[in-house]
Amino acid sequence: MKYFAIIVAGGSGSRMLSEIPKQFMLLRGRPVLMHTIEAFNKSDYNPEIIVVLNVDFHQYWENLCVLHNFSIPHRLIKGGIHRFESVKNGIKAIKSKAIIAIHDAVRPLLSTRLIDHSFQKAESSGNAVAAIKSRDSVRQQSGNHTIPLNREEIFLIQTPQTFSSEILKKAYKQEFRNEFTDDASVAERAGIKINLIEGEYRNFKITFPEDIRLAEIYLNPGF
Repeated sequence: MKYFAIIVAGGSGSRMLSEIPKQFMLLRGRPVLMHTIEAFNKSDYNPEIIVVLNVDFHQYWENLCVLHNFSIPHRLIKGGIHRFESVKNGIKAIKSKAIIAIHDAVRPLLSTRLIDHSFQKAESSGNAVAAIKSRDSVRQQSGNHTIPLNREEIFLIQTPQTFSSEILKKAYKQEFRNEFTDDASVAERAGIKINLIEGEYRNFKITFPEDIRLAEIYLNPGF
């Protein structure tokens, strides 16, 4: 069996109040995306790494790799307008039967344990989607009121979201829909039952400026 990691790096820096897309912002002196690629490179499954990136930033990324002496092998693929199209482009680059993990470029703190478990579960069960339970009380808007929900039944979805290539290619033959916010929603629309696996609270998405500072703390050797 072959293993692949599609790292989706199409985000902008708008919510980071930066002109630099957040996957290129420095985390302990190197772009966030490099930390994410390194995490998958450490996996015992030795996945082939595909980075899906807006074509306008391909040369910029290649220059960063030279600047930081970054030599982990990976393939660059053209991104799409939506995440859905970007993932679809990444899938098209995979011709063989495989287990494919799809991961947000701006979640650089995931562990090797989570990556390996994701591949193992997807190989045995068809798919594996990382998720964590909410630590906070949760309420849902209903008209002008809010109603409480049982937080023990609420899961916050993360990546990696890992699937057999057969399932993923079938799911991504669908036309884009606005409710396709992640790969699990695409697969579920195609009739696939989603299997959740335990994610990690440190596997958060870097979205706001304070997230970089928090990630720095996690990466501190003394933490």
